[in-house]
Amino acid sequence: MAKPQMEIIAGGKCEEMEIAGRKWEEMEMDCLVCIFSKLNLDDLAVSVPHVCRSWSAAARDPLCWRLLDFRSLDFMPWSSFAKRFADRNCVSGFSFAGFMKLAVRRSAGLADELRLPELASIDDLILASNECPKLTALGLPNLTSDNKARIPELISKWKELKTLAMESKPSKFSQLAYEIAANCKNFKKLVMPASSISKEDASAIVKCLPNIRILDISRSFLVKEELLFILEGCRELSRLSAKNCVGFEASDGEVRSKGRGIKIFEVEGSKMDDDVWFEINECDDLQYVHVI
Repeated sequence: MAKPQMEIIAGGKCEEMEIAGRKWEEMEMDCLVCIFSKLNLDDLAVSVPHVCRSWSAAARDPLCWRLLDFRSLDFMPWSSFAKRFADRNCVSGFSFAGFMKLAVRRSAGLADELRLPELASIDDLILASNECPKLTALGLPNLTSDNKARIPELISKWKELKTLAMESKPSKFSQLAYEIAANCKNFKKLVMPASSISKEDASAIVKCLPNIRILDISRSFLVKEELLFILEGCRELSRLSAKNCVGFEASDGEVRSKGRGIKIFEVEGSKMDDDVWFEINECDDLQYVHVI
């Protein structure tokens, strides 16, 4: 028997296809919610709600809004998504901040994954910290130094957080690691590439996150001693990515030996130094400066 198919066409209508004499729009609400929970935010906000009343109701169920991945959408006012959203919902203006408020409100506190785009502000992060208490995974954009300094206080609100991905290391990383250890008991994954990993940072990782399972510090300034210290202190690591780093040789025998017990150990492209890069002061917002 051929599998039933469902298709949403450009006009916001669905082809009337029947299953055992029933139409898609007549499906049980629980079934619709289960299906719609697999859709992206574009379909949930623009396409599905305008098919029929039952679909509109199902698309507003909080279970459909648990994954708030804003990085897959273009929020520029002239984008196709922005224009379609404004047209379908009869709004005169469109902004990321407004759309995020809508998505967060529809999640009703049940969102468990949040990925913020580059244009997100600290106000958007504060909103999430207040309205999305059940987050288990958080992806942050590259914030300014002042806003990065506020990350530790916000992280403390997400008690169920397991994964944190940042574009680079915040200035108060030691405080951040402490807040994670104190408040996020099931934390397992940290993604923090393009950073300058100091002795203090390595110590914070080992002291506060000894049971971390996945650590990504690729493209960072990371000397051999700090890498070995992390490898020795974080015995639960199943994956460590330190590719294309400056500060140690990927072929170093001691490094390879220490990482042998890790299921996925990635150090390809790393080298002791680089003639066109040098480490800069930790107070600077950048990690490396290109010498011209």
